[in-house]
Amino acid sequence: MQDIPLWYWLIVFFALGACVGSFYNVIVYRMPRGISLINPPSHCPLCKKHIPIRYNLPIVGWLWLRGKSACCKQPISVIYPIGESLCGLLGALSLFAAVAVGYGAVVPELFSAPVTNPAVWANALALFWLLLGAYPVCAVDCQYKLIPDSISVGGIVAGLLISFIPGGVTPLQSLIGAVAAGGGLYLLGLIASKVLKKEAMGFGDVKLLAGYGALMGLTGAVETLVVAAILGLLVMVPYGKISARKAERANASADDAQTAGQIPFGPFLAVAAPFMYLWGEPLFELYIRLVIGE
Repeated sequence: MQDIPLWYWLIVFFALGACVGSFYNVIVYRMPRGISLINPPSHCPLCKKHIPIRYNLPIVGWLWLRGKSACCKQPISVIYPIGESLCGLLGALSLFAAVAVGYGAVVPELFSAPVTNPAVWANALALFWLLLGAYPVCAVDCQYKLIPDSISVGGIVAGLLISFIPGGVTPLQSLIGAVAAGGGLYLLGLIASKVLKKEAMGFGDVKLLAGYGALMGLTGAVETLVVAAILGLLVMVPYGKISARKAERANASADDAQTAGQIPFGPFLAVAAPFMYLWGEPLFELYIRLVIGE
């Protein structure tokens, strides 16, 4: 690894991102339908025939088949290669952003030089998880009000493992972040549910924030929660009013109107997390200077 240049690692991270995006496509399709992610293996959703590995290659498989299934020649949605391509770009972006933060800037000379700073690798792997994880969280939670455990619980495991790489969040900070962030949000949701007399916070959100605490530490998780709450208010309030008006015009009941105006909280956490991982500290310092004046 000491002699491998940055440009090669960017290609590797793109390929890994595309592979992860292919797996996330499986999560988005199977999880809400209650289908195991492992069994049955990859198969055509129309004729149920097994899909050979060579046709399952991210992006390449779709191009190879020219957008049609090999078994029944039915069209394969272009959403699949687009999602894999975006995840590939996010994978490469995670390393690029970590290098930019670790070295202060990205100059042409860096692309031919090896990445030797362990903190860069710690940040790159954490950002890889945060950026790519936003895809299934937003896709599944917005439509089905569910957050995949592979992302939330997986984030806790990933954060604890990444914390052993020097230069990033330490194992103790990761453990405290997971327990305190998840436990704190659970208690907050429990209190809000008692006050509002209805469920105020899903347990999926609690596990997701616990994962972010493991990846970012307690401070980063709290900053993510605050920014997500602000984003949520900015979006939910006008969206709720618009949805309520549409429901009233359609003569829907009050409960239906309220349900139609609800947006799950998970996507806001997923969008805020990588943003705060990169810029949480300078934004907090800017806030302190503006508010306190120091």
